Amino acid sequence: MSGNTLTSKKNEWPVTGMSCAACATSIENTLKKQTGVRSANVNFANHTAILELEKNTDPKALQKAVRESGYDMIIDNIAEQDLEALQLKAYKSLKKNTIASGILAFPVFVIGMFFHEIPYGNYIMWTLTTPVLFIFGRQFFINALRQLKHRQANMDTLVALSTGVAYLYSSFNTFLPEWLSQRGIDPHVYFEAAAVIVFFILLGRMLESGAKAGTGQALKKLMGLQADEVTVISGGNEQIKKTAEVGIGELVLVKPGQKIPLDGKIISGNSHVDESMLTGEPIPVDKQKGDQVFAGTINQAGSIKFEVEKAGGDTFLSQIIQRIKEAQGSKAPVQKLVDKITAIFVPIVISIGLVALLVWGFSGIEDSWLHGMLAFITVLVIACPCALGLATPTAIMAGIGKGASMGMLIKDAESLEIGPKIDTILLDKTGTITVGKPVVQEILMSPTLTGVEDDLAIFLAMESESEHPLAEAVVQYLSKSYQKSAIDKFQSHTGKGVSALSNDNKLYTIGQKDWLVSKGVKTCNWMDEFEERHLEKGNIVIYLAKENQFIGIISIADQIKKSSTKAITQMKEMGLEVHMLTGDQEKTAAALAEKVGIDHFKAKMLPEDKGNYLKALQANGKTVAMVGDGINDSEALALADLSIAMGKGTDIAMDVAKVTLIHSDLLQIPQMLSLTKKTVKTIRQNLFWAFIYNIIGIPIAAGILFPAFGFLLNPMIAGAAMALSSVSVVTNSLRLNR
Repeated sequence: MSGNTLTSKKNEWPVTGMSCAACATSIENTLKKQTGVRSANVNFANHTAILELEKNTDPKALQKAVRESGYDMIIDNIAEQDLEALQLKAYKSLKKNTIASGILAFPVFVIGMFFHEIPYGNYIMWTLTTPVLFIFGRQFFINALRQLKHRQANMDTLVALSTGVAYLYSSFNTFLPEWLSQRGIDPHVYFEAAAVIVFFILLGRMLESGAKAGTGQALKKLMGLQADEVTVISGGNEQIKKTAEVGIGELVLVKPGQKIPLDGKIISGNSHVDESMLTGEPIPVDKQKGDQVFAGTINQAGSIKFEVEKAGGDTFLSQIIQRIKEAQGSKAPVQKLVDKITAIFVPIVISIGLVALLVWGFSGIEDSWLHGMLAFITVLVIACPCALGLATPTAIMAGIGKGASMGMLIKDAESLEIGPKIDTILLDKTGTITVGKPVVQEILMSPTLTGVEDDLAIFLAMESESEHPLAEAVVQYLSKSYQKSAIDKFQSHTGKGVSALSNDNKLYTIGQKDWLVSKGVKTCNWMDEFEERHLEKGNIVIYLAKENQFIGIISIADQIKKSSTKAITQMKEMGLEVHMLTGDQEKTAAALAEKVGIDHFKAKMLPEDKGNYLKALQANGKTVAMVGDGINDSEALALADLSIAMGKGTDIAMDVAKVTLIHSDLLQIPQMLSLTKKTVKTIRQNLFWAFIYNIIGIPIAAGILFPAFGFLLNPMIAGAAMALSSVSVVTNSLRLNR
């Protein structure tokens, strides 16, 4: 559950005892004040704290600080199943308390509303209400006292104050009714209000917990892909071990139908493996000795043995799960404003309740203090900031979860908020629009050249030293016919080509024509027709030179992905301005841009050129998304307003990017942008309803309509409305999962 850097480490720990967004803000502020805490993010929706700590920070000191503030943080490295068991136990306890309080509150409600004059009615209601408050609803009072001890207040404070006042007043009138009667005031009781409020709030929390569980379904599905047990081959014997206990270098046997438990390389056997969870491709992939296998994929036919290369939290699947967890716990910029409001919300509400009590009390009307007490109770009940606190995080959890189920790894909430603002999108060509597996189409050597085999053997050696995709294509082609020659002083010239010296000290170069010419290589006309013909096809052409003479030319084609043209059309229909960036020749870029329907393209781009091009667009007021897969895209990805990496690309590109398309399919970009729009729309809807509910509800609860219409809100109705507001916000967020 942690990710480390050289000087800090990131931890995610469950937090218990939170009842509202104000609790999350309070814990977050407490943690931020502790020594060694670089950043703290407490999420009310999923009850977790994500902390970036300096190394050697003592977790127990942090846990102690959280406990002293009235909550708890579980720092033990407990298994995910154990944590789920704890959460399930808490949910069952909440459900039991809700049902029990409902059973007892119902007769109290019936007597209080319809039969309050039956014999011993007040005593019966007192008998039934007492366990509702102090057994099934005791947690409200315990938490309120903890908060009071630390001079803080939260949702539990509002509930304890409102129901406690109603209960004490009603108990006094039950056992000493003559005290008010002698003063000409009817000793009315409000047991039904206290009991039903506790029931409604417990019911709201129970429904909320059930609904919130739905926001994490995508993550649970991913976690379900992890195998619990694994068959390890040790000393020629098979041994069953827990997956978490298997280390790097161990040999693992996977039989047909079993999940592959860890990442590694096949050392014997062959099979077909379903990798659709990683690639989106429904057709199983043929796997043989030397091929990579990944945790979470399914072995369909044949047994394979593989050597573990990545275990525990380092597998590709574990990394995806961890990133989703962190993303779901991250906060959108709008959430910071909500946190500030909720932090001061409870004290303000208590103040409003007291003002209402005093205004009513000194109003001089009949039963003024009774009205004041009811207004005080109703204001506290209706003002619960739960809906406000859930509005943003539940939408983010659902949005990121939905993205994960569609193969989009969205790393933070900020990306969701930026998504709808994107108006320009830059696409890298190789590996993004194209498959990224170039294949040599044809080679033409100079007609006057002798000893072609020796020269090609040298070029094979040079390209073997390079990691460029085009070099790989050349190596694959030449290695079928030639053996590598010895070379010296190999040099890679980023974005331009490579050079080296042969045994007889001749300079050989491969790369772009312009670059070679700038190095003094003389132009010639024997390759003009070949060059023109292949560039018009959209192929990439690279040039071979020896000393200052062109001696060969190679045509390489990179197939366009099947979905690229359709995806680009959809992006343009969404109003996006689509640009293509490539290091290829102008004619190659133009031909490919025309094929896929891109109007804006830029050829011969070096890595720094991509960054500069992006910055120029931003300077013109564009909000730009960059899509790429290679190390050469990293700078532009880092500069972009929204960065998107292809899942089949380099680790560096995926580390830099805020969004990774696991299936490497451009069609996912319109889907992802559409999802960000829906998520932001849901956040706005949630915030609107949460705010409008409080803005309208609190004045009505205080009795603002009474002078004109004689209407005073019943505390029970306020309790039900408050519970429903939280449930409606969570339910609205869950619509994103459709």
